[in-house]
Order: sequence, then C-alpha cells, then structure tokens
Amino acid sequence: MQRSLEEINERIARGEAVVLTAEEAARLRESEGVKAVSNKVDVVTTGTFGMMCSSGLFLNTGHTDPPSRFQRAFLNDVEAYGGIAAVDLYIGATQVSQTNPRYGGAHVIEALLRGEPVRLRAEGARSDCYPRESVEGEITLKNLNQAFLFNPRNLYQNYAAATNSSSRVLYTYMGKLLPGYGNIMYATSGELSPLLKDPKLRTVGIGTRLFLGGAIGYVAWEGTQFNANPKRDATGMPISPGATLALVGNLKEMSTDFIRAAYIPGYGVSLFLGIGLAIPLLDEDLAETASRPDSQIKTVVLDYGVARRQRPVVGEFTYKELKSGWVEIMGKRTRTGSRTSMRISRQVALTLKSWIKEGRFTLSHFTRPLPVEGRTLPWEV
Repeated sequence: MQRSLEEINERIARGEAVVLTAEEAARLRESEGVKAVSNKVDVVTTGTFGMMCSSGLFLNTGHTDPPSRFQRAFLNDVEAYGGIAAVDLYIGATQVSQTNPRYGGAHVIEALLRGEPVRLRAEGARSDCYPRESVEGEITLKNLNQAFLFNPRNLYQNYAAATNSSSRVLYTYMGKLLPGYGNIMYATSGELSPLLKDPKLRTVGIGTRLFLGGAIGYVAWEGTQFNANPKRDATGMPISPGATLALVGNLKEMSTDFIRAAYIPGYGVSLFLGIGLAIPLLDEDLAETASRPDSQIKTVVLDYGVARRQRPVVGEFTYKELKSGWVEIMGKRTRTGSRTSMRISRQVALTLKSWIKEGRFTLSHFTRPLPVEGRTLPWEV
C-alpha cells in the first residue's frame, strides 16, 4: 500500500493513525505477513537505550557583572570547553573530573537535568570588553539561558558485537570480556533498533524529528564516522557498523528516565541515552524492513583480544541468537550479554507511539538526505 507523509500526518491529526512499535510490527508480520503490515500500519516506532559516548552539552550561563569571558572552565571539577565566545561552554559526556576518575561530563549533564546545583569555576583574560578575570558560583538548569545536547555521533545503524580470544580479562566500553571466548557482548536493540528499521535511510535525514532523551530532538547532520559502505547481507541489511547521526535537543525538556550517567571500569565515563525514530510506512518496502524480526537481523562479532585497529571477525549471529543468552563460537558454547537496556528501549518506542497517538508528535520531511556514499571505516569488514 502506498501512502504519503502528508496522508499519514492527516491520519495522526484525526486520531486515526495505526501505530505499532517495531516489536509489535514484527509479531504482526510473523502472524499475517508483510502485506498485512503494509496495509494496516501507518507508523512503526523504534527505540534504543545504550551508551552514546560521543555526546555533550552546549550551555550559556548568561553574563556576570562585570562581564567575564570563559576561556577555561570547570563544572563540578569537570573541564568544559570555553573556546567559543564569552559565556558559552561545551561539556563532553566522557570528559573526566580532575578530582574523581569515576565522575565526568555525563554526571554533570544528569545533575543539571535533575535540578541539582553545579559548581562553576571559570577564568579568562581581562579586557575592556570582559574586565572580570575569574568566576566561581553555582548554576542550575533553570537559570541557564540555553542548555542543549549536541551529540556528534549517536545511533549506530548496527554495531559489531565483541568477544575476547586472549588469555586475560579485557575491560572495554563493551564491558568485561572474559578470556578464551568466555562471553560475547552486543550493543544494539535488534528489531527495535532505529536505523535498522530504515536501512536505506529513505525517511531519515537532516531535520528529521525524533525522540531524544524524553523530548523531541532533531537530526542535525550525519554523525561522525558515518559509513555508507558497511558489510550487508543478501537483502541489503547492514551487518556491521554503518550510518550514524548527529543529534540536537533541548535538555530542559528531557527526562532522567532516558538519560543516565555511567562509569565503565577500565574505560571511563559515558552517557546512556534513549533515542527513537518513527518510521512512516510509505510503501511495502518500508513495511518489510520496519517489521523485520530479530531472527532476520545479524551483526558481526569482533575479536577484541587482537590488538589491531582492524579486529578480526570471528562470527556472525542474529539478534534472536544473541538475545537467547547463549551462542556457539569457535566450537565453544558462550554466554551473551547486552550493553543496551531492552526494557528502556521498549519504553522509548512505547512513549513515542503514545505521543503519535495523542497527536503530540507528527512526522517530518528532512531538508537534506544523508550521504549515499561514504568513507569505509578502518574496522570495516
């Protein structure tokens, strides 16, 4: 069935749109087939809640009296970048405190979102424009002029799973990897994963509206390390790291239900973030990809025990297999685990579904498509 974005938005406005989460669409497909999904469903919502290391916050504190220019600044002892202008700062999620290695920029972002006061220390060269050399005080989210997430790289289209062939435990951003292929860790929500539901990025581009941290956010640009040439299966579905998105959204509208700071032993600080896309089912091709179940979506497994930029691929598994808890790799039955919370990923998709059903979220045309060709990344296989 063919339908336009405008027709779908009209159905949303009238309260008539049929909206399913990607999990619900997969179950409908299994029981009635792809044509039923195409004919019956207008929108499929997706969700993920996982580590988004390449994230950060732009904030503006407002001017002091007398004015000061922040050239070096710290928020709760975490350095924020001040080389922008006057009292604009950017704090990266993975930046670490000068006094506590288990605390960093992600914790500052979460503290602000919780309404907690954050200690500001800043200094800059004196000038006629900015006669004050240093500032110390407290800021809160409420009294900031602006505070918006700007995340250079979020939402990998697919992410390679990780295992460890070496003889020692490895502590990585994928978690603790046990020696001798002792476990496999993966980091994608499978059939709920946003960019896997529209693998050709037909409905996602610059300006696309989405769910970001409990609020409405937008695609600002292609993400860093964007790769338009991942390894694909016979149907064109990426099975290794592909597209990424740069995202922007207002922190003041977000929720701590979908933003959490974390410390990863052996790696450092990171930010867990909930993101969801609404995929309009414009035709049967989109219905087919948006309703694919875990059993038809694969990822590769890389061996982190080999200390090379291009880690070797030691296996391929479907997300159904990975989510089962056990797979066989290199002749060994191996435990699997996820860096992504399926419970909160599901909550993202359900929340976005409710917003659409209530008419609070409509679908948007992008202003520019994402690249159809891109650099192949160093770890591409």
